[in-house]
Parts: sequence; structure tokens; C-alpha cells
Amino acid sequence: MISLTSEFSDGKGRHARGWLFYDAECEFCTRIARWIRKPMLRRGLAVAPLQDPRVAALLGIPRSELMRAIRYLGENGLPLAGADALIEVAREFWWARPLVWASRVRAAKAAMRSGYGWIARQRKCQAETTCRHETVEVASR
Repeated sequence: MISLTSEFSDGKGRHARGWLFYDAECEFCTRIARWIRKPMLRRGLAVAPLQDPRVAALLGIPRSELMRAIRYLGENGLPLAGADALIEVAREFWWARPLVWASRVRAAKAAMRSGYGWIARQRKCQAETTCRHETVEVASR
């Protein structure tokens, strides 16, 4: 269990089995994070912005690289990024299991990673036409 009061603390003493970190400057990312927050909490998972200064230290990733993709840190301590992070979160939801099953096929997983990269490049941020963060196709770390 990843403790918020130790490795990543929100000051409320909550504990989570895993964390999904998203770009809080991205309107699309923020909408999805709000939508999935409650279902994730019911499963012992949490959601937090990548912009929190503790995230880069927790994941051991430089901020310039950190902002390139959504991140997931599970109980095993292995950080995942992009489509791989979303596939890991999908394991928690019965309705998303087909995505997990499809990811076992190499070509399908490659398509998911490519699709994630395309979406990441199209995302919009609050004050800009597109996000200033350099986005690239990201595989798991």
C-alpha cells in the first residue's frame, strides 16, 4: 500500500494501493480524472496531478519527462506511463477488461500505444492551443 503520509501525502492520511497521476493543466485529462476518481477510490486507488512536486521525486523521473504522459504507480512500485498505465488501471474495472485482454496481442498493444501518443499530442491546456509539454509515444518505464 502506498501511503500518502509517507511517500506521497495529501495531508489527510489516506492510503492507496496505487496512484494514477494526470496533467492538471490538460482539460481533457482533468475531465477524465474527475470522472474516474470515485470509482478508483472505491477500489483503493487514488488520483493526483503530475504537477505536485512530490510526484517527480516519488517516481524518480525528471519533470521534463514526467509531463509527457499519464503515470501509474501500483503496489509493485513499478511506474507505468501512457497506454500501459491506462491498461493497468483498466484491470480494476470489469467493463474495461476487454482492453486488458486485447493488450495481450502485440499488434493491439502497439496500436494502443500509438493511439495514446496521438491523443496526448492533441490534448489542450488551459492557456494554450496545445500543451507546452513535449508529448511523445511513451511505453512503460
